Amino acid sequence: MARSKKNDDKVYKAPRNLGKPQSDNPKWLLPTALTLLVAGPTWIVVYYVAKAQYPIPGIGDANLIIGFVLMAVGMGLLTRWR
Repeated sequence: MARSKKNDDKVYKAPRNLGKPQSDNPKWLLPTALTLLVAGPTWIVVYYVAKAQYPIPGIGDANLIIGFVLMAVGMGLLTRWR
């Protein structure tokens, strides 16, 4: 059955993306994110194995916060990965 062209004018049609295509990931993104995701747990393990004498002896349990921040930043970077 034929459709009327008059009804097509009233129907919303999303605009086509005629601009340049979306760019790929920056080359630094994935290596940086993976490095941070490995460095965070490594920081925490070193803190526990060294009995709080390393990586930074003067700040005590703040070393745990640093380890978790490294992991959180790594996860945040992965949200930008396409």
